[in-house]
Amino acid sequence: MDYSTLAGKESVAQTTEALAARGWLVQTVETKEAALEEIKKLIPQGSSVMNGSSTTLQQIGYIDYLKAGAHGWINLHEAILKETDKEKQALLRKQSAMSDFYLGSTHAIAETGETVTASGSGSQLPALVFDAKNIIIVAGTQKIVPTLGDALHRLEAHVYPLEDKRMKDAGQGGSSISKILIFAKEPAWTGRKVHLIFVNEVLGF
Repeated sequence: MDYSTLAGKESVAQTTEALAARGWLVQTVETKEAALEEIKKLIPQGSSVMNGSSTTLQQIGYIDYLKAGAHGWINLHEAILKETDKEKQALLRKQSAMSDFYLGSTHAIAETGETVTASGSGSQLPALVFDAKNIIIVAGTQKIVPTLGDALHRLEAHVYPLEDKRMKDAGQGGSSISKILIFAKEPAWTGRKVHLIFVNEVLGF
């Protein structure tokens, strides 16, 4: 299976419907620039924001926009990096899971409505699973696959080798699939809003 080809309109529509039935708020935009504009609309000024490591967020310009500081948000990631005391930094990382908005991407999305996200440390998973009040996931439509089984296979056969190479090229010793989150549903009673922005461009792995 070619995991780098954008999904067709029917596949995107089917996946959107399945995700919506599982509690996601889904929209599709044509370009990475449009994705960043949608993020700006979703996050009010004064909100605390946190993000995981994400090639997709870098590609759409979110990381540069966040670092520029003209957004009016509380940048929790910046606060963590500025803290030099290791114990205090660890505490800030834990507290950041309860941000108003957590942003990231995912490694695969099944047409049946499940998303699959892997982590080496698991640090971003608490925010995704429960703690953050709002989630914004951005994903190129090439990450859509037919089934949950295909999503897991995409992670192992396609994403992991590319991420492992990226980490090694950056001098960080490689990657690992230590923990896998299958996001099957967001129950209405949680009161959280989970957004997924599909982009009709190849983004991330």
